[in-house]
Amino acid sequence: MIEVIEADFVVVGAGSAGCVMATRLSEDPATRVVLLEAGGQDDNRWIHIPLGFGKTFADPSVNWCYETEPDPGANGRRIFWPRGKVLGGSSSINGMVYIRGQHEDFDLWRQMGCKGWSATDVLPYFKRAEHQVRGPDDWHSTGGPLVVSDVPDKHEICEAFIRACNDLGYPSNPDFNGATQDGVGYHQTTTTNGKRCSTAKGYLHPVMDRPNLRVITGALAQRITFAGRRATGVDFTQDNLPFTVRVRREVILCGGAINSPQLLLLSGVGPQAQLAAHGIEVVQHSPGVGQAMQDHYSAPIKLKCRYPITVNDVMQSNLKKLRTGLEYYLLRRGPMAAISAQVALFARTRPELATPDIKMSISIFSADRPQDGLHKWSGFTIIVYQLRPESRGEIRLKSANPQDPPAMIPNYLATETDRRTITDGLMLGRRVLSTPHLQHYVAEEFLPGPAVVTDAQMLEHARNCGGTVFHPTSTCKMGIDTMAVVDPELLVIGIDGLRVVDASVMPTVVSGNTNAATIMIAEKAADLVRRRAPLAVAA
Repeated sequence: MIEVIEADFVVVGAGSAGCVMATRLSEDPATRVVLLEAGGQDDNRWIHIPLGFGKTFADPSVNWCYETEPDPGANGRRIFWPRGKVLGGSSSINGMVYIRGQHEDFDLWRQMGCKGWSATDVLPYFKRAEHQVRGPDDWHSTGGPLVVSDVPDKHEICEAFIRACNDLGYPSNPDFNGATQDGVGYHQTTTTNGKRCSTAKGYLHPVMDRPNLRVITGALAQRITFAGRRATGVDFTQDNLPFTVRVRREVILCGGAINSPQLLLLSGVGPQAQLAAHGIEVVQHSPGVGQAMQDHYSAPIKLKCRYPITVNDVMQSNLKKLRTGLEYYLLRRGPMAAISAQVALFARTRPELATPDIKMSISIFSADRPQDGLHKWSGFTIIVYQLRPESRGEIRLKSANPQDPPAMIPNYLATETDRRTITDGLMLGRRVLSTPHLQHYVAEEFLPGPAVVTDAQMLEHARNCGGTVFHPTSTCKMGIDTMAVVDPELLVIGIDGLRVVDASVMPTVVSGNTNAATIMIAEKAADLVRRRAPLAVAA
């Protein structure tokens, strides 16, 4: 017998967007909200310690640990795609960098037909989400659930990076989320008092005792249920037992750029030929589901450091680990309070560009792959990625079994612009490293190494050693064209009572890290939902 749960809304996925949606919709005590999360509670201690992101990077207890299909742009390699499988989703395992994107990104969304999504339109939602430790100004606000704070410690390599960029003519920028993104400076972080501020921490946990909010973990969504073209609920399993949530108002998908299109496809919403190939009955032919996928592909420059001052050195010394642990637990400072990358440069690879097209960041550690542990020698890393890739990939079903991950086909470096930009960005990284400020710290360029000198060689290095910076988007893109999956109110086109609210709806990927913009999307979506009149119960 299937247990049936009644609600006004079911939110599928308790990640960056889902925690926001469940929190905001349950503010109305007359509204019953069910939040489904395939993962478990966020009680793993490494989630909450900033440097612990390295521990959760490949931990299947909190991480889907996806891999792409072999990708030609990465010379046939499979690229590891970590995604959060826990309360807070990827906001519980990410690098905690707070970047909104360029104002022009959102103005472009509006120009693409997404009314209500210009930079002016979305700013109030960025501000509503935020508690800015620096205080309020034209761009920032206080009192929101998401704490945005400054990097607690300024490392000497990071300071040298800033001076090096200044020497090359790049201005210092104290706020990448203010008037302009141009320049070099410190990131702000989604941390509070030296601990991660995920959406589970900032939004969900303070309201978990609301009687009208039910959070169900270990709940793997199987399919959306329909009455004709109206979504009526979600079937899910927990401990291999079947359940159904039946809704009076809306089903809201917040599974992210991989799982939201997967659930739509499993439920019969997607390209008709693909559904037929898996024996799935078509509810709505929607050719854009899983298409238009974008991601930021990065390539590294890995350096051996002259001095034992990196996180690598801390991890090789029991005494340093003890001192670092005490510093963190007593003061909430030091290497354990460090995010993935403390400083960054937003720059143009070509002078005719209106806005920066690359991001270059520096991390005070180095590794072959994060899941393999840090190098045994003192090291640091520069990472470069193109902000607005032209390449488009896709998410496709491998089977009609909800337990099977879909095929992830990123199609990296598929255009000449993308290949040129990553190459130019790496060459700029070398120019930054050649300045006296950073040469003081560089003992040796480990990768790509001094034998790599031409553009063609540098591109080959990017293909062989690059990877994602974990920003897949746009697989259920918002718009008004024939490939749009949702309209500008995030309602699935052709279906009643079904909405997608996560990074998959971005018409184009934002110019930088995606978590802040995903939270903004959910804040705005909550208003869009609340403005609609209650819907009648389907027969």
